[in-house]
Amino acid sequence: PSAKWEKGGFLPRMPESLEQLDLLLIEEVRSRRIRRDGIHFQGFRYLSLTLAAYVGEDVTIRYDPRDMAEIRVFYNDRFLCRAISAELAGETVPLRDIVRVRNSRRRELRKILSSRRKTVDVLMQLKKGHTVDKPGASSASELEPAIRIKRYRNE
Repeated sequence: PSAKWEKGGFLPRMPESLEQLDLLLIEEVRSRRIRRDGIHFQGFRYLSLTLAAYVGEDVTIRYDPRDMAEIRVFYNDRFLCRAISAELAGETVPLRDIVRVRNSRRRELRKILSSRRKTVDVLMQLKKGHTVDKPGASSASELEPAIRIKRYRNE
């Protein structure tokens, strides 16, 4: 290859359009299966009329992480269609923003679960006959057993 390049007879094949160049530059690639209601990816549903003929087939999707409103669908390494998310249509939502919001929501839910778990621990201690000075002021280390046992509703 280097000899051909140096001879000057080699011209690289350029994409015919800007859209084809755009497809070459998108590096984010994932595999998905087409469902009856579209392609599910990152918690969103992507639709296109072309996908109806390929239900149940595995496809490769390419997407721009800075714009999650649309994905490009490839079947057998050939471009099939563009699928659009109805929730994101007309908007540009970067993937990092979606991940950031999801992570913050998970942190909030963990805090809620932690406080509820502490309340249950206090109630369990009271039910067993142990006295607790202030239910809100007791530390989790005092109430948490050394070995964690799965609790059931009837306990």
